[in-house]
Amino acid sequence: MGITEDKINELKTREEKLLAMGGEKRIQKQHESGKLTARERLDKLFDEGSFRELDLHVEHRCTNFNMPETTVPGDGVITGHGTVNGRVVFAFSQDFTSMAGTLGEMHAKKICKVMDLALKTGAPVVGFNDSGGARIQEGVDSLGGYGDIFFRNSCASGVIPQISAIMGPTAGGAVYSPAMTDWIFMTKKSSYMFITGPAVIKTTIGETINQEDLGGAMVHNTKSGVAHFACESDEDAIEKIRDLLSYLPSNNMEEPPIVETGDDPQRIDITLDTIIPDNPKAYFDMKDIIRPIVDNGQIFEPHEYYARNMIISFARLDGKTVGIIANQPKFLAGCLDINASDKATRFIRFCDAFNIPLLTFVDVPGYLPGSAQEWGGIIRHGAKLLWCYSEATVPKITVITRKDYGGSYLAMCSRHLGADYVIAWPTAEIAVMGAEQAAGIIHGREIKAAEDPEAKREEKILEYQNHFSNPYIAASRGFVDAVIAPHETRPRIIDALNMLSTKIEARPEKKHGNIPV
Repeated sequence: MGITEDKINELKTREEKLLAMGGEKRIQKQHESGKLTARERLDKLFDEGSFRELDLHVEHRCTNFNMPETTVPGDGVITGHGTVNGRVVFAFSQDFTSMAGTLGEMHAKKICKVMDLALKTGAPVVGFNDSGGARIQEGVDSLGGYGDIFFRNSCASGVIPQISAIMGPTAGGAVYSPAMTDWIFMTKKSSYMFITGPAVIKTTIGETINQEDLGGAMVHNTKSGVAHFACESDEDAIEKIRDLLSYLPSNNMEEPPIVETGDDPQRIDITLDTIIPDNPKAYFDMKDIIRPIVDNGQIFEPHEYYARNMIISFARLDGKTVGIIANQPKFLAGCLDINASDKATRFIRFCDAFNIPLLTFVDVPGYLPGSAQEWGGIIRHGAKLLWCYSEATVPKITVITRKDYGGSYLAMCSRHLGADYVIAWPTAEIAVMGAEQAAGIIHGREIKAAEDPEAKREEKILEYQNHFSNPYIAASRGFVDAVIAPHETRPRIIDALNMLSTKIEARPEKKHGNIPV
């Protein structure tokens, strides 16, 4: 046996030990808790055979608390690169079977290395979070590692897509890196995010709460809005991540990939002509408008369970990715409120950063009234929506389906905020407010003095509706580019997108604006 063969055998022996992670018992325990191992997650994310691991042989160098005698394979995290749908992606996957995936100095350095490579090469980065948090034995070195990761999250934001998958406990400082990424996936019943856990909460403020109710997947998908997707399992989450990546460019210098969908760009859909109810107070499902318009009726919807009066989703039109923002009349009549404004704002900024055109569907009666909204800062939060539509320089197309009143008319990507192409249906109502309120304000005295106040009130409401509750005054001012039959919407939007494909628009040079956060 030659020296080279000896060395190769030594390499294989070392690799076998490291690839075993925390050992069979801990792997079995991971599976019994309904979770994949760190390596299994990477195998499912990447195209078969494409993953190339980095830093397999990295070891911690902690000398405290018997750590010199403690072996942590890969220092508790697996890092590397591969392809997803044929395109390069970087990833790290925390290994809960190895010292509970706790983050120490070298663990953090491994993550920072793949983030640096992703930024240099212009490729997305995906992180699988499953960790007991900071490695206490390493003290400030662990805290410094978190800080180094946070700094890179900030540098990479708007340059490459950053995706976090929460697939186990994520607590304390560990939650902030996912929060700084673009998209957070959580698995139901097996993932948790919180700054302070139930035990600390019980000790400090006397509140009794369990992990699921404090920071489970559905809590963060319905209440806090921290997470964007609630998934049934690790496998479900990974499949959704692959789907999401298919809509996105690899970096901010590229266009999103074009996919052959087989759907005729000139297809019309007569069912759209009957969607809007005759009763202006009746609701409809805005998705019944969106699906017939986009390719094959397919949408990919983040934040499905949060601020449901607003829809955000990715879709394709003639194979090209678009970002859709839409009022949802099924919930709160489609009113804008604090959470809906935040939800739409972040999505708009993401799409603008990554060259994804914005398509807005409007049916909005106004901002949600009430002291809770005012005290919660609806002025500040609502201003974000105005800000971000104004700031966006990607193609912006707006379709007004029904109500479009007052300040919310402006906020939902009106011509005045830089919409490039505004389409209205004949059912559109573009006015300062609804006819009932307007009639009461304009003709209040006349109505009160009338012999039959109710009849006079109905007369004035009808008068206002006939004059203002239509798209034609806005169209006469050039604020609406085209009034079309609903069934024509798909081909008209695709034509507009093709026309706007060479759009160039600049903003004044500055370090950055001061968004009303």
